[in-house]
Amino acid sequence: MSEFAELAAALLAAVGSLEAAVTICDAGMKILYMNSRSIKTFESSGGRTLIGGNLRDCHKPASIERMEEMLRTGEPNSYTIRKAGVKKLIWQSVWRIDGRIAGLVEVSIPLPEILPHFDRD
Repeated sequence: MSEFAELAAALLAAVGSLEAAVTICDAGMKILYMNSRSIKTFESSGGRTLIGGNLRDCHKPASIERMEEMLRTGEPNSYTIRKAGVKKLIWQSVWRIDGRIAGLVEVSIPLPEILPHFDRD
């Protein structure tokens, strides 16, 4: 196995096993990847069968507009939600190939009710 293939396998294993939901789409909003947590999170909407589908088919117009803006500008989007009693940080950003926007990544991280904050210099 080449060094690159070994690194790619390790990266996929690491992202795949996170307790955070990771979803990746291309610039046309086609879903390319969902880790196991993402598949479980969206089980009621189809889970693994969503891969290959389009984010436009499962989001409200305002959300689609925000994603399109991110794809145009490259600006990230972050917010918190509470869903099914679980507080989560949603972090969305573009990903790039050779400096060009190639799509979006969404990471949904469950947060504890009390989240320590530290100011570091």
